[in-house]
Amino acid sequence: MAERGRLATVLKLEPGEFAPVGWSFAYFFCLLCGYYILRPVRDEMGIQGGVDALAWVFSGTFLLMLAVVPLFGWAVARFSRRGLVTASYGFFIANLLLFFVLMRLDVAPAWVARAFFVWVSVFNLFVISLFWSVMNDVFSQTQALRLFGLIAAGGSVGAIAGPGLTTILAERIGPINLLPLSALFLAAAVGCALAVMASPGARAARGRASERVRGESVWAGATHVARSPYLLGICFFVVFYSALSTFLYFEQARIVQDAFSSSAQRTQVFAVMDLATNTLTLSLQFFATARLVAWLGLPFALALIPLAVAAGFGLLGLAPTLTVLVVFQVIRRAGNYAITKPAREMLFSVVSAEDKYKAKNFIDTVVYRGGDAASGWLFTGLSALGLGLAALAFAAVPLAVLWAGVGIALGRARIQHEESTVSR
Repeated sequence: MAERGRLATVLKLEPGEFAPVGWSFAYFFCLLCGYYILRPVRDEMGIQGGVDALAWVFSGTFLLMLAVVPLFGWAVARFSRRGLVTASYGFFIANLLLFFVLMRLDVAPAWVARAFFVWVSVFNLFVISLFWSVMNDVFSQTQALRLFGLIAAGGSVGAIAGPGLTTILAERIGPINLLPLSALFLAAAVGCALAVMASPGARAARGRASERVRGESVWAGATHVARSPYLLGICFFVVFYSALSTFLYFEQARIVQDAFSSSAQRTQVFAVMDLATNTLTLSLQFFATARLVAWLGLPFALALIPLAVAAGFGLLGLAPTLTVLVVFQVIRRAGNYAITKPAREMLFSVVSAEDKYKAKNFIDTVVYRGGDAASGWLFTGLSALGLGLAALAFAAVPLAVLWAGVGIALGRARIQHEESTVSR
């Protein structure tokens, strides 16, 4: 107990927070470890399915999102929070095991590869969005500012363990055999999720976690977004992020395809990039996230990485090489996970319970993948017109600057929402 008290003091946890924060840390660890075992496999499947077909694959992802979101809205209205978490993760675990069987039987390899790419792209947004919905439900607005960086570090530890396992095991047992291992981590994540919602120190423990979110419309999330300037602003922030990420992903696919011919080599390269990204992310989360948000304030914390992305695309335009790409991608993703993502999640702590699930899920899935699909076709169209990788990188710079401006405006709006809530 004394050691636990000292640890709580070091981590600046208040009485009653140790258990929910600990379970939240473990929950995110298992979730991202399971996902990052899959991510290098997904990226390799994207290349096996054909780099030229990526725009179609991104569009397929968006269309699948449109089909899944109404089902999720239906489930939110009818399941308790605990039931929603169990059913959602259980569904994805069953899907993962089905893909494992299809790949082992070598059924239509190219089409299964494309389907797996689409599935993982849908899966990761839904499960992570649901995680942050639970976090915003369990912790208060003031706790979110203080604790989300620490909780996000749990995901970063898992995001280091996942690609680490993939790097070690990819050639030894083959990428396909990593799928059941990922399923085991997802099952563990369900147990941690139920534990955090049942923790005595959790705000949702006595009643809220067992309640259903009101609202019967499966498109309630989209309706709420359309009626709220604040939520629309978050949509613009997410669209800029997804568009710029897609531009960089397409450039990455082409550069890596040209650099390596072996499937196992490419899978390992993607895993090493993930490992470097997540190691840097963890360092930032433990030593910089909370300090940067406190020092810069939320508005400028939201703008920091967009400005860094603008500089990165400028450098990539000057030198579109594998080295520049890898360094830029690692820094961009680490900054997003350590700073931009926790800061963006803080924006949802001032919205209603229904919006924390329905509107947030709509933004994190349909809006995000819609931005992916649109920017994927934009990249393909500009490439067809003769623009090379350098020109496409330069074209992304002004978009990153606009993204930073939206971040500053959203951060200020969140502060106003919190002040108006406190004054009531």
